[in-house]
Amino acid sequence: MAADASPAPRIAIVIVNYRSDAYVKLCLESLVPERACVDSLEVMVVDGGSGDGSAERLADLIATPAYRDWVSMLPLEFNGGFGWANNQAMLWLLQGEQPPDFIHLLNPDTAIEPGAVAALATLMAQHAKAGAVGSRLLEPDGRVAGAAFRFPTAAQEFGRGLKMTKLSRALGFDPTHLTPNARCRVDWVTGASVMLRSDALRQVGLFDDGFFLYFEEVELMLRMRRAGWEVWHTPDSCVTHIGGVSTGVSGRVLAARARYPAYWYRSRRRFFALAYGAAGARRASLAWLIGNAIGSIRARFNRSVAADAVPGECQGLLAHGITASADDTIPSTTVWNDEIGVLPAWSRWS
Repeated sequence: MAADASPAPRIAIVIVNYRSDAYVKLCLESLVPERACVDSLEVMVVDGGSGDGSAERLADLIATPAYRDWVSMLPLEFNGGFGWANNQAMLWLLQGEQPPDFIHLLNPDTAIEPGAVAALATLMAQHAKAGAVGSRLLEPDGRVAGAAFRFPTAAQEFGRGLKMTKLSRALGFDPTHLTPNARCRVDWVTGASVMLRSDALRQVGLFDDGFFLYFEEVELMLRMRRAGWEVWHTPDSCVTHIGGVSTGVSGRVLAARARYPAYWYRSRRRFFALAYGAAGARRASLAWLIGNAIGSIRARFNRSVAADAVPGECQGLLAHGITASADDTIPSTTVWNDEIGVLPAWSRWS
Protein backbone atom coordinates (compact mmCIF):
# COMPACT_ATOMS: atom_id res chain seq x y z
CA MET A 1 0.00 0.00 0.00
CA ALA A 2 1.45 3.34 -1.05
CA ALA A 3 2.33 5.81 1.65
CA ASP A 4 0.13 8.86 2.00
CA ALA A 5 1.31 11.90 0.08
CA SER A 6 2.85 14.70 2.09
CA PRO A 7 0.33 17.36 3.11
CA ALA A 8 0.23 20.46 0.93
CA PRO A 9 2.31 23.28 2.39
CA ARG A 10 0.52 26.11 4.13
CA ILE A 11 1.10 29.36 2.26
CA ALA A 12 0.50 32.89 3.49
CA ILE A 13 0.76 35.96 1.28
CA VAL A 14 1.60 39.32 2.84
CA ILE A 15 0.71 42.56 1.04
CA VAL A 16 1.78 45.88 2.59
CA ASN A 17 -0.35 48.86 1.70
CA TYR A 18 0.75 52.47 2.01
CA ARG A 19 -1.82 54.76 0.43
CA SER A 20 -2.30 52.41 -2.50
CA ASP A 21 -5.58 50.65 -1.72
CA ALA A 22 -6.82 50.79 -5.33
CA TYR A 23 -3.80 48.70 -6.35
CA VAL A 24 -4.27 46.30 -3.44
CA LYS A 25 -7.81 45.69 -4.66
CA LEU A 26 -6.54 44.76 -8.12
CA CYS A 27 -3.83 42.57 -6.59
CA LEU A 28 -6.39 40.69 -4.51
CA GLU A 29 -8.56 40.19 -7.56
CA SER A 30 -5.61 38.61 -9.38
CA LEU A 31 -5.11 36.20 -6.47
CA VAL A 32 -8.65 34.79 -6.54
CA PRO A 33 -7.87 32.17 -9.25
CA GLU A 34 -4.78 31.01 -7.34
CA ARG A 35 -6.99 29.51 -4.65
CA ALA A 36 -8.03 26.82 -7.12
CA CYS A 37 -4.47 25.50 -7.48
CA VAL A 38 -2.95 26.35 -4.08
CA ASP A 39 -4.35 24.62 -1.00
CA SER A 40 -4.35 26.37 2.38
CA LEU A 41 -3.78 29.83 0.88
CA GLU A 42 -4.31 32.81 3.15
CA VAL A 43 -3.57 36.50 2.64
CA MET A 44 -2.76 39.18 5.20
CA VAL A 45 -3.04 42.81 4.10
CA VAL A 46 -0.98 45.16 6.25
CA ASP A 47 -1.63 48.88 6.29
CA GLY A 48 1.56 50.76 7.11
CA GLY A 49 0.02 53.75 8.85
CA SER A 50 -1.41 55.26 5.67
CA GLY A 51 -3.65 57.74 7.48
CA ASP A 52 -5.58 58.51 4.29
CA GLY A 53 -8.60 56.25 4.76
CA SER A 54 -7.17 53.41 2.69
CA ALA A 55 -6.98 51.09 5.70
CA GLU A 56 -10.68 51.57 6.32
CA ARG A 57 -11.54 51.06 2.66
CA LEU A 58 -9.50 47.85 2.55
CA ALA A 59 -11.11 46.58 5.75
CA ASP A 60 -14.52 47.09 4.15
CA LEU A 61 -13.38 45.24 1.01
CA ILE A 62 -11.97 42.33 2.98
CA ALA A 63 -15.22 41.99 4.93
CA THR A 64 -17.13 41.19 1.73
CA PRO A 65 -18.04 37.55 0.93
CA ALA A 66 -15.41 37.33 -1.81
CA TYR A 67 -12.53 37.78 0.66
CA ARG A 68 -13.59 37.39 4.28
CA ASP A 69 -12.81 33.66 4.51
CA TRP A 70 -9.19 33.87 3.33
CA VAL A 71 -7.98 37.49 3.65
CA SER A 72 -7.26 39.24 6.95
CA MET A 73 -6.29 42.82 7.79
CA LEU A 74 -3.49 44.10 10.03
CA PRO A 75 -3.70 47.90 10.46
CA LEU A 76 -0.58 49.59 11.83
CA GLU A 77 -0.54 53.09 13.26
CA PHE A 78 3.09 53.78 12.35
CA ASN A 79 4.75 54.00 8.93
CA GLY A 80 7.77 51.87 9.75
CA GLY A 81 8.83 51.10 6.19
CA PHE A 82 8.73 47.99 4.01
CA GLY A 83 10.72 45.60 6.17
CA TRP A 84 9.12 46.55 9.48
CA ALA A 85 5.56 46.31 8.15
CA ASN A 86 6.28 42.89 6.62
CA ASN A 87 7.92 41.82 9.87
CA GLN A 88 4.77 42.62 11.84
CA ALA A 89 2.73 40.34 9.59
CA MET A 90 5.34 37.58 9.64
CA LEU A 91 5.50 37.72 13.44
CA TRP A 92 1.74 37.26 13.64
CA LEU A 93 1.87 34.38 11.19
CA LEU A 94 4.88 32.56 12.65
CA GLN A 95 3.58 32.86 16.21
CA GLY A 96 0.09 31.68 15.26
CA GLU A 97 -1.47 28.31 16.01
CA GLN A 98 -0.98 27.09 12.42
CA PRO A 99 2.08 28.91 11.08
CA PRO A 100 2.62 28.78 7.32
CA ASP A 101 5.38 26.74 5.75
CA PHE A 102 6.04 29.46 3.18
CA ILE A 103 5.40 33.22 3.30
CA HIS A 104 5.00 35.04 -0.01
CA LEU A 105 5.74 38.77 0.15
CA LEU A 106 3.91 40.61 -2.60
CA ASN A 107 3.93 44.29 -3.46
CA PRO A 108 0.53 45.99 -3.65
CA ASP A 109 1.21 47.25 -7.18
CA THR A 110 1.47 43.76 -8.66
CA ALA A 111 -0.87 41.43 -10.51
CA ILE A 112 -0.31 37.68 -10.29
CA GLU A 113 -0.24 35.80 -13.58
CA PRO A 114 -2.08 32.44 -13.40
CA GLY A 115 -0.08 29.83 -11.49
CA ALA A 116 2.54 32.26 -10.18
CA VAL A 117 2.11 31.42 -6.50
CA ALA A 118 1.94 27.69 -7.21
CA ALA A 119 5.18 27.87 -9.21
CA LEU A 120 7.04 29.43 -6.29
CA ALA A 121 5.67 26.84 -3.87
CA THR A 122 6.57 23.99 -6.25
CA LEU A 123 10.20 25.08 -6.42
CA MET A 124 10.30 25.46 -2.64
CA ALA A 125 8.96 21.94 -2.21
CA GLN A 126 11.49 20.51 -4.69
CA HIS A 127 14.53 22.18 -3.12
CA ALA A 128 14.72 21.71 0.62
CA LYS A 129 17.54 24.26 0.99
CA ALA A 130 15.67 27.00 -0.90
CA GLY A 131 15.21 29.78 1.64
CA ALA A 132 13.78 32.24 -0.89
CA VAL A 133 12.48 32.11 -4.44
CA GLY A 134 11.48 35.09 -6.55
CA SER A 135 9.23 35.61 -9.54
CA ARG A 136 9.98 36.99 -12.97
CA LEU A 137 8.71 40.57 -13.01
CA LEU A 138 7.07 42.12 -16.04
CA GLU A 139 6.47 45.78 -16.81
CA PRO A 140 2.85 46.67 -17.68
CA ASP A 141 3.84 46.64 -21.36
CA GLY A 142 5.19 43.08 -21.06
CA ARG A 143 8.91 43.88 -20.92
CA VAL A 144 10.98 41.89 -18.42
CA ALA A 145 11.96 43.96 -15.39
CA GLY A 146 14.89 43.44 -13.02
CA ALA A 147 14.17 40.67 -10.52
CA ALA A 148 17.37 38.61 -9.97
CA PHE A 149 20.76 39.99 -8.95
CA ARG A 150 24.28 39.45 -7.72
CA PHE A 151 25.23 40.92 -4.37
CA PRO A 152 26.63 44.46 -4.64
CA THR A 153 30.37 44.74 -4.12
CA ALA A 154 32.89 47.57 -4.34
CA ALA A 155 34.04 46.27 -7.75
CA GLN A 156 30.48 46.26 -9.06
CA GLU A 157 29.94 49.75 -7.67
CA PHE A 158 32.96 50.90 -9.68
CA GLY A 159 31.43 49.33 -12.77
CA ARG A 160 28.01 50.84 -12.03
CA GLY A 161 29.56 54.29 -11.72
CA LEU A 162 31.62 53.76 -14.87
CA LYS A 163 28.51 53.00 -16.98
CA MET A 164 30.65 51.19 -19.57
CA THR A 165 29.31 47.65 -19.68
CA LYS A 166 31.83 46.16 -22.11
CA LEU A 167 34.82 47.62 -20.30
CA SER A 168 33.43 46.56 -16.91
CA ARG A 169 33.08 42.98 -18.12
CA ALA A 170 36.56 43.06 -19.66
CA LEU A 171 37.90 44.13 -16.26
CA GLY A 172 36.02 41.28 -14.59
CA PHE A 173 33.26 43.36 -12.99
CA ASP A 174 30.18 41.24 -13.53
CA PRO A 175 26.92 43.19 -13.76
CA THR A 176 24.67 43.13 -10.72
CA HIS A 177 21.49 42.69 -12.76
CA LEU A 178 20.76 39.19 -14.12
CA THR A 179 18.22 38.14 -16.76
CA PRO A 180 17.91 34.35 -16.40
CA ASN A 181 15.59 32.47 -18.77
CA ALA A 182 15.35 29.34 -16.62
CA ARG A 183 15.22 28.35 -12.98
CA CYS A 184 18.53 29.09 -11.31
CA ARG A 185 20.22 29.93 -8.04
CA VAL A 186 21.11 33.61 -7.65
CA ASP A 187 22.43 35.86 -4.88
CA TRP A 188 19.21 37.75 -4.22
CA VAL A 189 15.79 38.46 -5.69
CA THR A 190 13.55 41.47 -5.42
CA GLY A 191 11.09 41.75 -2.56
CA ALA A 192 8.27 42.70 -4.95
CA SER A 193 7.35 39.00 -5.24
CA VAL A 194 9.37 36.59 -3.16
CA MET A 195 8.42 33.44 -1.24
CA LEU A 196 10.35 32.77 1.97
CA ARG A 197 10.68 29.49 3.84
CA SER A 198 9.52 29.81 7.43
CA ASP A 199 12.27 27.48 8.69
CA ALA A 200 14.90 29.73 7.11
CA LEU A 201 13.35 32.79 8.75
CA ARG A 202 13.37 31.04 12.12
CA GLN A 203 17.08 30.34 11.70
CA VAL A 204 18.43 33.62 10.28
CA GLY A 205 15.76 36.10 11.39
CA LEU A 206 13.36 38.38 9.56
CA PHE A 207 14.19 41.78 8.05
CA ASP A 208 16.68 44.05 9.79
CA ASP A 209 14.54 46.96 11.00
CA GLY A 210 17.40 49.42 10.77
CA PHE A 211 16.33 49.87 7.14
CA PHE A 212 13.37 52.11 6.35
CA LEU A 213 13.17 51.19 2.68
CA TYR A 214 15.49 49.62 0.07
CA PHE A 215 18.27 47.03 0.50
CA GLU A 216 16.47 45.20 3.33
CA GLU A 217 15.79 42.14 1.15
CA VAL A 218 19.41 42.15 -0.09
CA GLU A 219 20.67 42.03 3.49
CA LEU A 220 18.19 39.29 4.47
CA MET A 221 19.21 37.09 1.55
CA LEU A 222 22.89 37.67 2.28
CA ARG A 223 22.24 36.29 5.77
CA MET A 224 20.41 33.34 4.23
CA ARG A 225 23.22 32.58 1.83
CA ARG A 226 25.86 32.84 4.56
CA ALA A 227 23.82 30.40 6.67
CA GLY A 228 23.75 27.83 3.85
CA TRP A 229 20.30 28.52 2.38
CA GLU A 230 19.76 28.94 -1.36
CA VAL A 231 18.04 31.79 -3.19
CA TRP A 232 16.29 30.94 -6.45
CA HIS A 233 14.69 32.77 -9.35
CA THR A 234 12.05 31.09 -11.50
CA PRO A 235 10.49 32.51 -14.68
CA ASP A 236 7.70 29.94 -14.20
CA SER A 237 6.21 32.49 -11.80
CA CYS A 238 5.31 35.71 -13.62
CA VAL A 239 4.09 38.85 -11.90
CA THR A 240 3.24 42.16 -13.54
CA HIS A 241 4.73 44.99 -11.52
CA ILE A 242 3.84 48.64 -11.91
CA GLY A 243 6.52 49.73 -9.44
CA GLY A 244 7.01 52.79 -7.28
CA VAL A 245 3.35 53.36 -6.38
CA SER A 246 4.09 54.09 -2.72
CA THR A 247 7.54 55.62 -3.17
CA GLY A 248 7.48 57.29 -6.55
CA VAL A 249 10.73 55.50 -7.46
CA SER A 250 10.55 52.83 -10.16
CA GLY A 251 12.38 51.71 -13.25
CA ARG A 252 10.09 53.72 -15.47
CA VAL A 253 10.25 56.78 -13.24
CA LEU A 254 14.02 56.63 -13.04
CA ALA A 255 14.11 56.53 -16.81
CA ALA A 256 12.33 59.88 -16.64
CA ARG A 257 15.28 61.20 -14.59
CA ALA A 258 13.89 61.06 -11.06
CA ARG A 259 16.20 61.36 -8.05
CA TYR A 260 16.74 58.83 -5.30
CA PRO A 261 15.38 59.89 -1.91
CA ALA A 262 17.84 60.43 0.95
CA TYR A 263 16.81 57.18 2.64
CA TRP A 264 17.96 55.21 -0.43
CA TYR A 265 21.52 56.37 0.22
CA ARG A 266 21.25 55.67 3.95
CA SER A 267 19.95 52.15 3.27
CA ARG A 268 22.69 51.53 0.73
CA ARG A 269 25.29 52.69 3.26
CA ARG A 270 23.83 50.43 5.96
CA PHE A 271 23.82 47.40 3.69
CA PHE A 272 27.49 47.78 2.80
CA ALA A 273 28.39 48.41 6.46
CA LEU A 274 26.56 45.29 7.66
CA ALA A 275 27.87 43.17 4.79
CA TYR A 276 31.50 44.32 4.67
CA GLY A 277 32.09 46.56 7.68
CA ALA A 278 32.47 50.34 7.89
CA ALA A 279 35.66 50.25 5.80
CA GLY A 280 33.87 48.16 3.17
CA ALA A 281 31.04 50.68 2.98
CA ARG A 282 33.54 53.48 2.43
CA ARG A 283 35.36 51.47 -0.26
CA ALA A 284 32.11 50.82 -2.12
CA SER A 285 31.20 54.52 -2.16
CA LEU A 286 34.68 55.60 -3.22
CA ALA A 287 34.67 52.96 -5.95
CA TRP A 288 31.40 54.33 -7.34
CA LEU A 289 32.68 57.93 -7.18
CA ILE A 290 35.88 57.03 -9.04
CA GLY A 291 33.98 55.05 -11.66
CA ASN A 292 31.47 57.87 -12.03
CA ALA A 293 34.24 60.44 -12.46
CA ILE A 294 35.79 58.39 -15.27
CA GLY A 295 32.39 57.82 -16.86
CA SER A 296 31.53 61.53 -16.64
CA ILE A 297 34.77 62.50 -18.37
CA ARG A 298 33.97 60.04 -21.14
CA ALA A 299 30.45 61.43 -21.45
CA ARG A 300 31.84 64.89 -22.17
CA PHE A 301 33.44 63.56 -25.33
CA ASN A 302 30.65 61.17 -26.31
CA ARG A 303 27.14 62.58 -26.19
CA SER A 304 25.61 59.12 -26.55
CA VAL A 305 26.86 58.29 -23.04
CA ALA A 306 24.68 59.46 -20.15
CA ALA A 307 26.55 61.58 -17.61
CA ASP A 308 24.40 60.23 -14.76
CA ALA A 309 22.18 57.14 -14.72
CA VAL A 310 20.29 58.82 -11.88
CA PRO A 311 20.54 62.61 -11.61
CA GLY A 312 22.09 63.88 -8.42
CA GLU A 313 23.49 60.50 -7.38
CA CYS A 314 26.97 61.91 -6.87
CA GLN A 315 25.67 64.70 -4.64
CA GLY A 316 23.36 62.30 -2.78
CA LEU A 317 26.14 59.84 -2.13
CA LEU A 318 28.46 62.56 -0.87
CA ALA A 319 25.73 63.89 1.43
CA HIS A 320 24.38 60.62 2.79
CA GLY A 321 26.38 57.60 1.73
CA ILE A 322 30.13 57.81 2.34
CA THR A 323 30.81 57.26 6.02
CA ALA A 324 28.88 54.63 7.94
CA SER A 325 27.56 55.64 11.34
CA ALA A 326 28.08 53.49 14.42
CA ASP A 327 24.44 52.38 14.14
CA ASP A 328 24.99 51.22 10.55
CA THR A 329 27.39 48.51 11.68
CA ILE A 330 25.08 47.07 14.37
CA PRO A 331 22.53 44.47 13.19
CA SER A 332 18.92 44.93 14.27
CA THR A 333 17.45 41.68 13.02
CA THR A 334 13.92 40.84 14.10
CA VAL A 335 13.63 37.30 15.48
CA TRP A 336 10.54 35.25 14.66
CA ASN A 337 9.31 35.09 18.27
CA ASP A 338 10.02 38.73 19.12
CA GLU A 339 7.33 40.93 20.63
CA ILE A 340 4.92 42.30 18.05
CA GLY A 341 4.55 46.05 17.67
CA VAL A 342 7.98 47.22 18.82
CA LEU A 343 8.93 50.25 16.73
CA PRO A 344 11.79 49.80 14.23
CA ALA A 345 15.37 50.58 15.19
CA TRP A 346 15.75 53.28 12.52
CA SER A 347 13.02 55.35 14.24
CA ARG A 348 15.03 55.46 17.46
CA TRP A 349 18.24 56.71 15.85
CA SER A 350 19.03 60.36 15.31
